[in-house]
Amino acid sequence: MDAILLDNEFMEYLIKLSQPEKKSLLFVAKNFVELKEEAESISIEQYNKEIDEAMTRMDNGGFYTHDKQFNWLS
Repeated sequence: MDAILLDNEFMEYLIKLSQPEKKSLLFVAKNFVELKEEAESISIEQYNKEIDEAMTRMDNGGFYTHDKQFNWLS
Protein backbone atom coordinates (compact mmCIF):
# COMPACT_ATOMS: atom_id res chain seq x y z
CA MET A 1 0.00 0.00 0.00
CA ASP A 2 1.26 3.44 -0.91
CA ALA A 3 2.43 5.50 2.07
CA ILE A 4 0.11 8.40 1.25
CA LEU A 5 -2.90 6.09 1.01
CA LEU A 6 -1.97 4.47 4.28
CA ASP A 7 -1.59 7.87 5.98
CA ASN A 8 -4.98 8.95 4.62
CA GLU A 9 -6.68 5.77 5.82
CA PHE A 10 -5.07 6.17 9.23
CA MET A 11 -6.37 9.73 9.47
CA GLU A 12 -9.89 8.57 8.57
CA TYR A 13 -9.90 6.37 11.64
CA LEU A 14 -8.02 8.80 13.85
CA ILE A 15 -10.62 11.55 13.50
CA LYS A 16 -13.32 9.11 14.67
CA LEU A 17 -11.59 8.45 17.99
CA SER A 18 -12.35 10.19 21.26
CA GLN A 19 -9.70 12.31 23.00
CA PRO A 20 -8.76 9.55 25.51
CA GLU A 21 -8.53 7.02 22.67
CA LYS A 22 -6.26 9.36 20.72
CA LYS A 23 -4.03 9.81 23.78
CA SER A 24 -3.82 6.05 24.20
CA LEU A 25 -2.95 5.54 20.54
CA LEU A 26 -0.34 8.30 20.73
CA PHE A 27 1.24 6.57 23.74
CA VAL A 28 1.45 3.30 21.78
CA ALA A 29 2.92 5.03 18.72
CA LYS A 30 5.57 6.79 20.82
CA ASN A 31 6.55 3.50 22.43
CA PHE A 32 6.87 1.78 19.05
CA VAL A 33 9.17 4.55 17.82
CA GLU A 34 11.27 4.51 21.01
CA LEU A 35 11.68 0.73 20.86
CA LYS A 36 12.63 0.94 17.20
CA GLU A 37 15.22 3.64 17.91
CA GLU A 38 16.67 1.64 20.81
CA ALA A 39 16.94 -1.48 18.68
CA GLU A 40 18.65 0.42 15.89
CA SER A 41 21.06 2.23 18.17
CA ILE A 42 22.89 -0.81 19.55
CA SER A 43 25.92 -2.05 17.65
CA ILE A 44 26.61 -5.71 17.06
CA GLU A 45 29.68 -5.34 19.26
CA GLN A 46 27.57 -4.00 22.14
CA TYR A 47 25.00 -6.73 21.61
CA ASN A 48 27.69 -9.43 21.71
CA LYS A 49 29.24 -7.86 24.82
CA GLU A 50 25.88 -7.96 26.61
CA ILE A 51 25.39 -11.60 25.60
CA ASP A 52 28.87 -12.48 26.89
CA GLU A 53 28.17 -10.71 30.19
CA ALA A 54 24.88 -12.55 30.58
CA MET A 55 26.56 -15.89 29.86
CA THR A 56 29.21 -15.11 32.49
CA ARG A 57 26.49 -14.32 35.05
CA MET A 58 24.78 -17.61 34.22
CA ASP A 59 28.06 -19.53 34.53
CA ASN A 60 28.52 -17.96 37.98
CA GLY A 61 25.04 -19.02 39.10
CA GLY A 62 23.36 -15.67 38.48
CA PHE A 63 20.01 -17.04 37.31
CA TYR A 64 16.75 -18.46 38.61
CA THR A 65 15.05 -21.63 37.53
CA HIS A 66 11.36 -22.26 37.86
CA ASP A 67 12.19 -24.75 40.61
CA LYS A 68 14.06 -22.13 42.66
CA GLN A 69 11.64 -19.35 41.92
CA PHE A 70 8.45 -21.24 42.71
CA ASN A 71 9.56 -23.80 45.27
CA TRP A 72 7.15 -22.27 47.81
CA LEU A 73 4.26 -23.65 45.73
CA SER A 74 5.24 -27.25 46.52
